[in-house]
Amino acid sequence: MLNLNRLKKDEIIWLFNQKCKHRHRLLEHPRCLEEFLKNNQSFLSERVGHLDIETVGLNANYDYIISYCIYADGKFLGRVLTPKEVLNWKILDKNLMYEFCKDIKQFDRVTVYWGKERRHDIPFLRSRAIKAGADFPLYREIFVTDVYDLCKNKLRLDYYRLENVCKFLNISAKQHPLNPDIWQQAKLGNQKALNYIWLHNKEDVVSLSKVYAVIEKYSSRNKTSI
Repeated sequence: MLNLNRLKKDEIIWLFNQKCKHRHRLLEHPRCLEEFLKNNQSFLSERVGHLDIETVGLNANYDYIISYCIYADGKFLGRVLTPKEVLNWKILDKNLMYEFCKDIKQFDRVTVYWGKERRHDIPFLRSRAIKAGADFPLYREIFVTDVYDLCKNKLRLDYYRLENVCKFLNISAKQHPLNPDIWQQAKLGNQKALNYIWLHNKEDVVSLSKVYAVIEKYSSRNKTSI
């Protein structure tokens, strides 16, 4: 599928002016456009980001997002809440959600782990974005791949937690594991605890990206909307 939002202005103009063998404009003749895209993969390339969130609970009507991280091309987007935000119930993750909705639209596809519909990350993010009045991506604006499903379908393991999959694939695991005491301190605005959660979040997306790099070669990319 051609995503015009990912093309530069001069590329769109160039494509608009191209004619097919039937002397139609490419954009007016779907079959010829499809053939052109097959032979020009640069127009089909997707920018993929690896997404993970940390929350203070499991239900978006009672709980909130304490950090989000998107990893792509060796760079991180996102942040953890500040102590001031944590301690102000009128703010909490409101500003964070506006930032997330801006960052996520840099990508055509995001990967998650146990995070698609009816799971955790995507429904939680959408819920908190709606609550904040932020511009969450609409249907088919961005696609999502749940790497948990790829691992479950393509590997035969006893347990499919991300850490277990990383261990099996000889991928280095995170150095800042879950710790309930630290989460409790973070909810009280402790800066050191918040910094720990941010490191934990970043390590998760790096692990996710490495697992995806191994597994995605055995699957086709789906058209599941975020």
